[in-house]
Amino acid sequence: MARILIPIASGCEELEAVTLIDLFRRAEFEVVTAGLEEGPVTCSRGVVLVPDTTLAMVAAESFDAIVLPGGGPGADRLREDERLIDMLNRHREGDGWLGAICAAPGVLAAHNLLGPGPVTAFPGALEPYGIESSDAPIEIDGHVATSRGPGTAMDFALELIERLDSRERRREVEARLQR
Repeated sequence: MARILIPIASGCEELEAVTLIDLFRRAEFEVVTAGLEEGPVTCSRGVVLVPDTTLAMVAAESFDAIVLPGGGPGADRLREDERLIDMLNRHREGDGWLGAICAAPGVLAAHNLLGPGPVTAFPGALEPYGIESSDAPIEIDGHVATSRGPGTAMDFALELIERLDSRERRREVEARLQR
């Protein structure tokens, strides 16, 4: 069973965060949501999420994947959090999966955590890093998965379920969604 960390920062895109959390839990993955600080997190459109724990409490733990929701202000906060960047670097060295959607691929770009292959993100999110983003809804490069934005969140989560478990698990989750 996969164990996934989803860091949640103030200003994150709630549709992405909730979709990732929900679908991974439907796949029976162990999902740990971690706020950068203690307490509830207010998302980009005023939705309030209550993380399971804080990033400080899980910083030394191991995960099969670390998946970053986007939202410009949230991604900016993730990009600036040294604890998270340390975790992402250690995770990448251990060949674990990194996922980022919307503005969050910029977090990976800012810290040289993207590979040489294709990457996608919200339009313009990677321009400050001189990286060209594809128009694809999802790109996979080694163990780095990126996606464009809120409209691709469900497909992104399903793709990661398949990569972290199996095509069969993905099909089971997707069938229950009645898509």
